Amino acid sequence: MAKRRKHNLSGLDFQGLLDLRSQVDEALTSYRSTLEKQLAALGTSVASIGDKVARGVRGSLKGTKVAPKFKGPSGELWAGRGAKPRWLVAAIKEGKKAEDFLIEKTTRTSKKARRRKK
Repeated sequence: MAKRRKHNLSGLDFQGLLDLRSQVDEALTSYRSTLEKQLAALGTSVASIGDKVARGVRGSLKGTKVAPKFKGPSGELWAGRGAKPRWLVAAIKEGKKAEDFLIEKTTRTSKKARRRKK
């Protein structure tokens, strides 16, 4: 990549700013074409990269069902996602703890231990 020059933008007139803008556009276009060539050599495209970025890391998990973690006194189930259900809020106000309603009281394994198992 070329060495960057610092510009004093306050000292530029309107035409100078337009010229600078066109230089920036040319540099970005050149950089983009270089990246597209590199991606093509790898067998992918800018569009597929953009789709992955738009979905984000968790985007592929959106809408998936998870097993319930909490069970209420009347058999209500809650997975621990989203807002707390009314029955849990009422129970907490009565002095109970959310942990009292856990379905399975398992010890959580550390991330390192889970990675080793894979």
